[in-house]
Amino acid sequence: MRRTYYLFNNGQMSRRDNTLCFIARNSDGIEQAPKYIPIETIESMYVFGALDVNAALLNFLGKKDISLHFFDYYEHYTGSFMPKDQLLAGKMQIEQTKTYLNKKRRLHIAVGLIEGATFNMLKNLKYYNNRGKSLLDQINLIEQYKCNLDDVTDIPELMGLEGNCRQIYYRAFDEIIENFTLNARVKQPPDNEINALISFGNMVCYTLTLDMIHHTQLNPTISFLHEPGYRRYSLALDISEVFKPILVDRTIFRVLNKKEIQIKHFDKHLNGCFLNENGKKVFMKAWEERLSETIKHRTLKKNVSYKSLVKLECYKLAKYILKDEPSYNSFKIWW
Repeated sequence: MRRTYYLFNNGQMSRRDNTLCFIARNSDGIEQAPKYIPIETIESMYVFGALDVNAALLNFLGKKDISLHFFDYYEHYTGSFMPKDQLLAGKMQIEQTKTYLNKKRRLHIAVGLIEGATFNMLKNLKYYNNRGKSLLDQINLIEQYKCNLDDVTDIPELMGLEGNCRQIYYRAFDEIIENFTLNARVKQPPDNEINALISFGNMVCYTLTLDMIHHTQLNPTISFLHEPGYRRYSLALDISEVFKPILVDRTIFRVLNKKEIQIKHFDKHLNGCFLNENGKKVFMKAWEERLSETIKHRTLKKNVSYKSLVKLECYKLAKYILKDEPSYNSFKIWW
């Protein structure tokens, strides 16, 4: 079974027949014993340390349809090595571009994305409100904003509405999370532990979404909510909005409230707060457990993982773009 691997140490990687050989270096630059990873077990790799690779390795990964995603020390996503887009099709490229240029259809998708995102935010708030947290004020305010979605006439107005909803949503974090305080969402750089987790988790969610898009005919550079060109793979930003409350925020609530991540898992420097190596390992373990959880899909009538839900969302969007479906309704958690 293929899975995602996470590399936290500095080192070098090369091909050894049908395996990848990873030689880590410790903080003193001394090489450790090599570790061998069978190629057939790898779906993708996330690299959080300095990794030396060569062209032969990248050619091998490309042939095996394996992506590498790179992050710097300060938790910034820096880029990806993506295999050749074997699934890209001319018809999809044309229809996706035409959908972007059609104001009505583009707005329909963008509203659908925010509708799903706000619904899932509300689901989180209602879950904790029913467990003794006082969140009715935030719930009511977001529901009021959500009622205005049908009246939105352009993308900037929609982005403003979404920003208001998310600002209110983040206010609830101080009620939901014990022992840590958010105060306000600060990104560059994150100024406290919760902001560090949100930034890190959102980047991991974006990268997961990019991987899932890669396994469809969608072009990740043509988006509908975020402007294409603002970031290279802006469609991943679009779709990840729907899943941040379900995947990222629920993981954050778990690792903090269960004290799996504590003060010792953060470093504070350069006026910012960041997860250290051990903190990243703890978060990614919880993240993988979240992705592997399964639910009974209402339409497919079978158990699917949270990770598969992201890919299914890509397929759903593709069907609307190709006009196989009359409308696009983004994923809303139903349990």
